[in-house]
Amino acid sequence: MASALDTRLTALLGCRYPIIQTAMGWVADPRLVAATGNAGGFGFLAGATIEPPRMEAAILETQRLSSAPFGVNFHMYQSNAAEIVELVLKHRIRAVSYSRSPGKAMVARLKDAGVVCLPTVGALKHAVKAVEMGADAVTIQGGEGGGHTGSVPTAILLGQVVDALDVPVVAAGGFKDGRGLVAALAMGASGIAMGTRFLMSADSPVPPATLQRYLAVGDPAAIIVSRAIDGMPQRMIRNELLDRLERAGGLGRLLLALRSALAYRKHSGSSLAQLLGSALKLGGSDGLSAAQTLMAANAPMVIQKAMVDGQPAEGVLPAGQIAASIDSLPGCAELIATIVAQAEQCLAGLCRPVS
Repeated sequence: MASALDTRLTALLGCRYPIIQTAMGWVADPRLVAATGNAGGFGFLAGATIEPPRMEAAILETQRLSSAPFGVNFHMYQSNAAEIVELVLKHRIRAVSYSRSPGKAMVARLKDAGVVCLPTVGALKHAVKAVEMGADAVTIQGGEGGGHTGSVPTAILLGQVVDALDVPVVAAGGFKDGRGLVAALAMGASGIAMGTRFLMSADSPVPPATLQRYLAVGDPAAIIVSRAIDGMPQRMIRNELLDRLERAGGLGRLLLALRSALAYRKHSGSSLAQLLGSALKLGGSDGLSAAQTLMAANAPMVIQKAMVDGQPAEGVLPAGQIAASIDSLPGCAELIATIVAQAEQCLAGLCRPVS
């Protein structure tokens, strides 16, 4: 039976519910992606913080854990982007997500292979450009969202993009439940994407000490936008590292950038030339300083401290403002079932005649 939750997005991605788990670095691993897919949502593996051999192992592990379709995320400025794309094609991955367009030729190659191209954007002009480059759908992230973010609130950005484009639009930034899903659908979205809500779940690989820092945030004002990491606006939970960086001068930030760059080079297997090439590619597109471009290209190593090593005071804590209203860590099956049940209840209430 057709349902209001059967949307253009579910048809495009082949999932049961219009709920996407975003590709958070160090967080969106095979277990989380598979759990999302098994529960009827659609998950994206994080491909920006992993070298190709481990990426392939992650793809195979996800396929072992679930028969549900899933996607892979990557950034075109990372040195191994072309290798990640080859893995996507080799293993017949359903979709890719990215934040900067890989160019018409690569988008066309992916689309010719049946891969859904679903970029994430934070401004109307970027959404329009992404579709001009061949995107099948777009995820719009409002300023409430975590990590790198724009300044336009989700409700405003969503309306702008839905009015401007004919492709399915996914809303991200400020969602955690069925009421939010219904609100997004009512505004013209084909579904929602959530990062923070899936990060704060029982299937998340994030260490307990870091999860406790997320649960302890009770005030949205404590989840701030800062440029201290790489010169670009990022929404994060305020912590000890962020306070130090906010106080540090250019030299202090450059030293952190260099340490992160060396750590990333060792982790990814990238050569020094590849590392500098990634930084220059990003800097050339956004006009950032040397320190900023190094940090932007290697910020995953700063995030790793919190998300892998369990040192929330020494790493970055990306979070949407919605984290302040989350107080539980359900598994993906319970989370998605609850969202769907609440959405259906909301829809039934809206359709009930007034007596």
